Amino acid sequence: MAGAGSVLAWLLLSVVSPPPRLPWTREMTEARVRMEEALDAVAAHCRESGIRMDPTVDPNGTCLVGPELTPLVTTLGLLEAKRTTTNPDWASLLVHLLREAGVKKGDAVAVGASGSFPAFALAAQVAAEVLGARPRVVLSLGASSYGATRPSFHLLDIHRLLRRRGILHVAPVAVSPGGARDVGGGMDPAFRDSLVTELERSGLAVIVQDHLPANVARRLALYDVTHPAAFVNVGGSWANMGTSPRILEVEPGLHENLAATVDLPPRGRRGVLFQMAARGVPVIHLLHVRGLVRRYGLPWDPVPLPARGERSLTNPEGEAGGWFWVLSLAYLAFLVGVALWSRGGGRSPAVREPR
Repeated sequence: MAGAGSVLAWLLLSVVSPPPRLPWTREMTEARVRMEEALDAVAAHCRESGIRMDPTVDPNGTCLVGPELTPLVTTLGLLEAKRTTTNPDWASLLVHLLREAGVKKGDAVAVGASGSFPAFALAAQVAAEVLGARPRVVLSLGASSYGATRPSFHLLDIHRLLRRRGILHVAPVAVSPGGARDVGGGMDPAFRDSLVTELERSGLAVIVQDHLPANVARRLALYDVTHPAAFVNVGGSWANMGTSPRILEVEPGLHENLAATVDLPPRGRRGVLFQMAARGVPVIHLLHVRGLVRRYGLPWDPVPLPARGERSLTNPEGEAGGWFWVLSLAYLAFLVGVALWSRGGGRSPAVREPR
C-alpha cells in the first residue's frame, strides 16, 4: 500500500507542482531569435556549398552535427547529445545563466570552446553579445565525433561565416588545433601540420603549447582580463579541463563559487576552468548534456527542434509552489497512517486450522 501511495504522490506532484519555471525575458527571446538565424545561416551555407547533411545523423538539417569519423575527430562523442545542443533555447538559457553569474553590460565574458559542441559555442557568444557583454573567445578545433568534424567547415569556419552574416560580431581572440595536449594529438600528423599552417594564416593568435601551465597562462593573457565576469567552458578540451580527475566532480551548469564546492587541484594540473575558479570567477560548465537537460528542463534529442515559446525552462534553484507542500504533508500523513494501521487493527488475526 505504501508503495502504491508513493507512486500516486509522485504522479500528482509531477502534474500539479512541476519544477519552477524561469521567467522569460526580452534578452532571452532575442538570444533565441539570433540563434535561430545562426542555424538558418549555417544550414543554408551547407546547402549552397554542397556540404552533405546526413538526415540519419542530422535529421533537423542544422549542419552543426558532423560526420562520426574525420581527421578532426580525436575522441568519441554521443550523437544524441550533439543533436540536443542544436536547440535554440540553449542560447536563452545561457542568457539566464550569465545574468545569474552577475554579468552586466560592458563586462568581459571568457569563453573556451572545443569543436565538440559547436552549437554551444555559438550560443555562448550569442548570449554574451545580447547582454551587451564583451565575449573573449578561444576556439580549439579538435572535436569528438558528430561535432564540428568537417575539415572543410570546422569551428573557425562556422564562426567566420556567422561574422560575415552579421550574426556574431566579435572575432575569436585565439585559436588552437585542440586534440591531445592541445597540439593536435590524436590527429594524423600530415593533417595536423596542414591545420596548424591554416591557423597561422588566419590572422588570429595561435596556441600550440603542450605544457599545461604555459598553455593556460597564454590563454589567460589572451583573454586580456584578470577577472572576467564569467568563464564559459564548452566541451572537454585539455587546456580548459586540465589533467586532474577532480574535473569529474564539476557538475554541469553554473557554479558561482566553484572553489567552495570542489577542492582545487594543484596549480600544475589546473586547466583554465580551475584557474578561473581559483580567481573567484563564476564558471558555466557545458559538457555533460544529459545532466544539463535534467537540470534545466530542455528536451533530449528533439526532432523537430522546438518552436519558439514551445518549451519552458526550469529553475533548479527555485522554490517549490504551494501544492508541493500540501501534497508532501498529505503524503507524510498517509505514511503515518499506514504505519499505525499495520501495527494495530489493520492486521488480520491469525486463523487456526482445526485439528
